[in-house]
Amino acid sequence: MRTPRAADGARTPSGNHRGGAWDRCRSHARPNSRQTSIARTRQVTVAKMICGVDVSSSSLEARIGPAGLSASFPNTAEGILELLAFCRQHGADLVAMEATGGYEKQSFALLWAHGLPVALLNPRAVRRFAEGMGLLEKTDRIDAGVIAWFAAVKGIPASAPVSAEQQRLKALVTRLRQLTELQAAQRNQRLLVQETTVLASFREVLTLVASQIRTLETAIAALIAGDPLWQKLDQAFRSIKGVADRTVARLMAEMPEIGIASNKAVSKLAGLAPLARDSGKHQGPRAVRGGRRDVRAILFVVAGVVRRYDADFTAFHQRLSAAGKPKKVIRIALAHKLLVRLNAKARQVRNEFAALTNCTEARR
Repeated sequence: MRTPRAADGARTPSGNHRGGAWDRCRSHARPNSRQTSIARTRQVTVAKMICGVDVSSSSLEARIGPAGLSASFPNTAEGILELLAFCRQHGADLVAMEATGGYEKQSFALLWAHGLPVALLNPRAVRRFAEGMGLLEKTDRIDAGVIAWFAAVKGIPASAPVSAEQQRLKALVTRLRQLTELQAAQRNQRLLVQETTVLASFREVLTLVASQIRTLETAIAALIAGDPLWQKLDQAFRSIKGVADRTVARLMAEMPEIGIASNKAVSKLAGLAPLARDSGKHQGPRAVRGGRRDVRAILFVVAGVVRRYDADFTAFHQRLSAAGKPKKVIRIALAHKLLVRLNAKARQVRNEFAALTNCTEARR
């Protein structure tokens, strides 16, 4: 005779349906076994309602959940307010969108300003997720649903907006980098020209670029000097001989997590963490990938300069060279070592600054 089952599919020791004191007894069985108590099986998890938004230069394609109601709005201030009303009408607790190189900035700021949290996602991760789930089609509506699906599965938290000073610093540093690259390109192109009129044009452009670079450097220095924490970070970073103003500005603008995240996390953010590729008995080479390219690029250059003055870096370079490591591996290792040291100095500064701030507030 088959033993009767309870409502949750588990047999009781007596063969009867569960009830009375048995419901209140805590089971000592495995969490996934059929002896799990009803109290545990009746737990309800309330999931967030997520609105996925596929962002383009002119439109915002929104979708509630992976396959819910969808709508399209213009990527303007008025369209973003319509998106806000759409999300509130359908009970969305979170808006998820991909970082698209700047087209998402206005909607991100306005939605946060009106109290609706927004999470920014890595577009490549979302695309890999879609392919892994067998979704090879790609339209704006499908992408919006995949974005919401990915955010729900991954449990992506909201991306808190940065301060106005941080945004200003990043904008100034980005423009300084662009003008520096333009200056280098113009100088290289001038070497191939003999025509007098064209050379005069190069001189005018280079003069203007040099003037704007000096203006930006002054503005960046003033912005860093005006913030007590940034000022202390600046002094700590410059204590490493070879680290100068542009390196400090790039780190503060492009990697505000420095001193907050662990060494491993910061290395991954910069794309300098060796990633394992092992399977069974095979041990693949540790390679680096991804990360913030602009931070990594300046660390490559500065690490080579620091090696000339720091005995620890010199010995590290010599040890890797003697071991027969390729030059590219040595370059990455030096940049990684420099980033770890900078992160340690930033962590110390932040801890001391927090302790000083707490002490000052306690005295008031």
